[in-house]
Amino acid sequence: MSAVFAAFSFPELNATLNAVCVVLLVSGYAAIRFGRRQLHIKCMVSALVVSAAFLASYLYYHYTEGHVRFEVKYMDRNGMSPPGWLYATYLVILLTHTLLAVGVAPLALVTAILGWYNALTWHKRIAYWTLPIWLYVSVTGIVVYAMVYQL
Repeated sequence: MSAVFAAFSFPELNATLNAVCVVLLVSGYAAIRFGRRQLHIKCMVSALVVSAAFLASYLYYHYTEGHVRFEVKYMDRNGMSPPGWLYATYLVILLTHTLLAVGVAPLALVTAILGWYNALTWHKRIAYWTLPIWLYVSVTGIVVYAMVYQL
C-alpha cells in the first residue's frame, strides 16, 4: 500500500460506509412512510452514493492487499481457540452477504431508476425486495468486518 494510505484503515472506512448506508436506508424508508418524498429521495440517492463509495474502496483495498483471512485472535483461559461454530457462523454470514451483495447493486439501481422516472407501481414492487436485501448486505458487512478485524 502506498505511503499516503499507510495510517489509513480501509476496513474501518468500509464498515463506516456500511453503517452510514444503514442509517440512510432506514431514514429513507421512514421518510416515505411519513409522506416526506423529497427527504426519501435524498436519503436513497445518498445511500446509493455511499454504497458506490464503499464498492470503490472495497475493490481498491482488496486489489492492493489481496485476500483477507478470518483468524480468531481470541483464546480461552485454557489456550484453546473458540469452537468451530464461530468459523461456521462466519462462513454462513459471509456466503449470504456475498451472494446478496452481487444482486443488490443492480437491484438498487433498477429501483432508483424506476423511482426517478416516476414508475412508482414498479418502484414499490421492486423496493419491497430491494430494501431488506440492501439492509441485510449493509448490516452483515459490518458483522463481517467485526469478525475479521475485531474478533
